[in-house]
Amino acid sequence: MLTPDFFPTLFSGIGLIAVYAVIGAVLMYVGYFAIDLTTPGDLRGLVREGRPNAVVVAASGLVSMALIVVTAIYVSGGGFLTGIVNTLVFGLVGIIAQVIAVRGLEAVSRLDVGACLHDEGYTPVSAMIAGMHVALGLVVAVAII
Repeated sequence: MLTPDFFPTLFSGIGLIAVYAVIGAVLMYVGYFAIDLTTPGDLRGLVREGRPNAVVVAASGLVSMALIVVTAIYVSGGGFLTGIVNTLVFGLVGIIAQVIAVRGLEAVSRLDVGACLHDEGYTPVSAMIAGMHVALGLVVAVAII
C-alpha cells in the first residue's frame, strides 16, 4: 500500500531532477564555451574538422567541467531556491577557476597548445593537456566541497 504522500514526493523528485539536469547542461555549455574561448584557435572548429588533438583536449575539458558541475550539484543542499543558487554560483566559480588554472599550467609548462591542436596527427602533448584538464578539474571539484 502506498502512503498518501507517495505521488507528491515522487513528482517533486522528478521535478527536481529535471531542474538540476537543465542547470547542469547549461553549466556544461558555459564550461565548454569557456574552454573554447580561452584555448588558442577555434577549438570547436578543429573538433569539427576531426583534428585528433583538439578532440582529446575538448573531451578532457568536458570531463573536467562535468566533475565540477556534478560536485556543485551534489553540495548545493538547502531548500529548492538555495540549492539552485548554490549550484549556479559554485558551478560558475568552479568553471572560471578551472579555465584559469588550466591556462596557467599550460603557460608554466610552456606547451604550444595552438600548434598541438592544429596538428593533423595525434601528438603526446594533447595527452598532457588532457591530463591537466582532468587533474585540475578534480582539484577544483574537491575545492567546491
